[in-house]
Amino acid sequence: MGERTADSYPGVTTNMQRFLIIQTAFIGDVVLATSIIEKLHFHFPESQIDFLLRKGNESLLAGHPLLNEVMIWDKQKNKFRNLWKTIRMVRKRKYDKVINIQRFAATGILTALSGGGERIGFDKNPFSFLFTTKVKHIIGEGGLHEIDRNTELIRHFTDAPVFKPRLYPSTQDEAAVVNYKKGDYITISPSSVWFTKQFPKEKWIELIRILPAQYTIYLLGGAADIELGETIKRDAGHPSVVNLSGRLSFLQSAVLMKDAVMNYVNDSAPMHFASSVNAPVTAVYCSTLPSFGFGPLSDSQRIVEIDYHLYCRPCGLHGKKQCPEGHFKCAYDIKIAQLSSSLPSYQDK
Repeated sequence: MGERTADSYPGVTTNMQRFLIIQTAFIGDVVLATSIIEKLHFHFPESQIDFLLRKGNESLLAGHPLLNEVMIWDKQKNKFRNLWKTIRMVRKRKYDKVINIQRFAATGILTALSGGGERIGFDKNPFSFLFTTKVKHIIGEGGLHEIDRNTELIRHFTDAPVFKPRLYPSTQDEAAVVNYKKGDYITISPSSVWFTKQFPKEKWIELIRILPAQYTIYLLGGAADIELGETIKRDAGHPSVVNLSGRLSFLQSAVLMKDAVMNYVNDSAPMHFASSVNAPVTAVYCSTLPSFGFGPLSDSQRIVEIDYHLYCRPCGLHGKKQCPEGHFKCAYDIKIAQLSSSLPSYQDK
């Protein structure tokens, strides 16, 4: 994977086009898809770029300076009725290129019926036979990251170099967390949508108990994570733990992570927040593998996982609601020293 910026590549064109990027999956998937926004804008700076995502994720792209419009598909309520409304909305805009990053049927239908001049997507989408351009989707081979795979969708009309994902927090987002940035601090994002992607709370507590008292520890997460954060805070016994779960937006969390001494995350969305602002990160992998291609992209990064082969790992691409074997050794057998050693204060010892 290589990265280029505008001052290192002369091949920029200014012909006006209308692009639509479709990524209606989870939060982290939207963050990784922003690498496509960066690359399209670099090659077509005068063009219009729109983005379609699922309801609930729109705040990630609030005020994004490179986007013309962020469209929302409500998948939780009247999913298919809203899909047809979304299709009609997309068709009215008459896009030159519709770029579908997902491999699932609903967005395949949307892409096929979008009316786009070129309809681009992965070959694994069940409706890819209706696309004008199909790209082979490869996972778990050759060290391809998700942003490499996504870039392949537009390579035929741009070029090969890959751009990093990027979020654009506002000055208001910066102001919302400025008071938390006094002194050295660490963030921990302890939760995940999937149980087998989530480092157990007991292990997070064990880590916090040995962290130097000089650091303030901020626990990050959504409103659903407040109780988990309170439990960790109560049982950790560290003098400076602050539970910020449910108190910060996605972009505000990214701003706070940017200047942390270290950010501890699962294989989940906060890892991609760190990538989007090039924040230092230690990513804990339980049931999933970095070779799937969703790993951290920050300059300062570390991946932590069990140090031996476990017969049942990985148990799936995206994690599961419970450990199929009942032991969850892929998480519990990770040593806390593997995490603490990523801190400068421990590296110097």
